[in-house]
Amino acid sequence: MSITAEQKGSEQKAAAYTSKARWTPERPRVLVTCCSDGRLQEAIDEFLENYLNICDYDRFYAPGGPGALTPGRYEFLRATQYRDDLAFLIRAHKVEELLLIFHGPAPDGPDEAVCAYYKRILPHTSAGQVRAQQAQDLADLRVYLDDLRLTVRTRAYRAEVLADKRVQFVLMT
Repeated sequence: MSITAEQKGSEQKAAAYTSKARWTPERPRVLVTCCSDGRLQEAIDEFLENYLNICDYDRFYAPGGPGALTPGRYEFLRATQYRDDLAFLIRAHKVEELLLIFHGPAPDGPDEAVCAYYKRILPHTSAGQVRAQQAQDLADLRVYLDDLRLTVRTRAYRAEVLADKRVQFVLMT
């Protein structure tokens, strides 16, 4: 059995890695909440940096992103815990801005871009129905955040996968 160059390289790596980036005591003042779907990571990073000019931010990634913060379906306990975690981060890190990023296909986009979390909790629904549920989840989440009386600016976007696989970010109101 022969060993590839990639395998040799991994065998020669040290047991620890030291980054060039340095830790800083100042916390970011922006918290981004989005789905943990890695297929969108590059597009989200690009959007945050190039469109919103946000390079330094805390992350709250979970299956369903902001949708995971909405209780009411069969995942009530999970959503309640995520809400508690979000409120903790906002307070402890003194977050000034919260970005909520939902995702799914654009009206002409591929069906496989529907968020897997929403597929699980809403089986047999169309992409349009998921989009409508995400809008409702955003409305519910805004009520929750208002009830917390936090002084955090909130913006929400929907990462929509287009037919050509590019991702557009649409402001949700």
